[in-house]
Amino acid sequence: MEETKEENSPRFTPIEKKWIMYDVGNSAFTLLCSVFIPFIVKDLCAANGIVDEAYQTFWSVVTSVVTLVVAVISPIVGTFADSEGMKKPLFLASALIGIVGCVLLGMPVPLAVFVTVYVITRMSYNISLVFYDSMLTDVTDMERVDKISSHGYAWGYIGSCIPFVISVGIYIFAAFDFISYTAAYIIMFILNAVWWLCFTMPLAKSFKQRHFIKRRPQAVRNSFKRLFSVFREKIPNKKGILIFLIAFFLYIDGVYTIIDLATTYGTTIFSGAGMDDMMVNINLVLALLLTQIIAFPCAIISGILAKKYDNGKLIIVFITGYLGIAVFAIWLSQIWQFWLLAVCVGLFQGGVQALSRSYFAKIIPVDKSGEFFGIMDIFGKGASFVGTMLVAIVTAATNNANYGVIPISCLIGVGLVIFVIGYAEIKRYERQHGGAAMLSDDEPADVPDAAENDGQ
Repeated sequence: MEETKEENSPRFTPIEKKWIMYDVGNSAFTLLCSVFIPFIVKDLCAANGIVDEAYQTFWSVVTSVVTLVVAVISPIVGTFADSEGMKKPLFLASALIGIVGCVLLGMPVPLAVFVTVYVITRMSYNISLVFYDSMLTDVTDMERVDKISSHGYAWGYIGSCIPFVISVGIYIFAAFDFISYTAAYIIMFILNAVWWLCFTMPLAKSFKQRHFIKRRPQAVRNSFKRLFSVFREKIPNKKGILIFLIAFFLYIDGVYTIIDLATTYGTTIFSGAGMDDMMVNINLVLALLLTQIIAFPCAIISGILAKKYDNGKLIIVFITGYLGIAVFAIWLSQIWQFWLLAVCVGLFQGGVQALSRSYFAKIIPVDKSGEFFGIMDIFGKGASFVGTMLVAIVTAATNNANYGVIPISCLIGVGLVIFVIGYAEIKRYERQHGGAAMLSDDEPADVPDAAENDGQ
């Protein structure tokens, strides 16, 4: 194949670029969820008498519900996406629903309405990522997945800073009464929705599904049948895949929970520290912007390192770093500590996410990537559900936000141990059987040249 002749080339094919650019678009919404949405929710909660630790508990529960629903839905839609010609329409539909929801989130509405719209929007966003992740095996070759996955996260981090910085400027304008907060939020959310749309359409227009399962009669029934029987089939390296998923469930919990609740946690910790709310919010916003900036080169470097070193060993290093972050967060009490935490998250966040995605792509059957990435999303979102719910329960029980981080540290530590066990199993399988990722025993997929998948 033409693409494999250039596996070490620094250049990207047109479809690889468009795949990477979708991360630039959707990551803008991720920043909104991490930074500005908690500000809106805090104000809406205060208007309803929900303040301080009760606010963190409330928003942790909402976040948990979203991730639980997504965890249930993801493998089902992922299984549908493996059928011939289904990834593109399902990806586009879920992304467009999320984009419309992003616009609606900026509108002034009561708390109950805002939460409902947020749940639908966040579900659509996360489901679009199931299809997006599964496209990785269609847009590039196994020799390049670490590089392409890392660049996706890297450019997502830095590219999303453009609408984010503009949004910060608009927020500061509102903070100094140049415009109302209502107008500021409307402008910010429309801006980010348009940004997301602009980086969605090129991929949706050009993507061609290289690996698929031929459509059969009773497609819906067969999709559910494949989903529930997947691990009863003769899957290459089944044991290694299962152990990895369990480890992923545990360690990615820390990543997703810290991303989802960083601003909520910060506002809860620092609101009573003698700083007014505006200064607390500005410090949190700028610290998280620093995280994005640092994560950009670190994610690219992780992809470069994966060409020289085993990516499983690199993941172990990144998980260990995140364990240190979670332990440090237990004693967080000063603004400067939050800034230090932001720097550390930037160092490890991109690497652990990007290499986990590409590592999984290498050990699964490529013609069932949608199905398996949907299953991976169960474990990822299930972990986030457990993490945010544990934060809510411990915070409510102790009335101390710091203690809510303790169970997260424990889960990451156990995840690290299990990943090491799974890594050893996968290496054993590869020594005995060669490469782990291959077509399954289903009908052979129609696999055109990767170089043709460029939208021409």
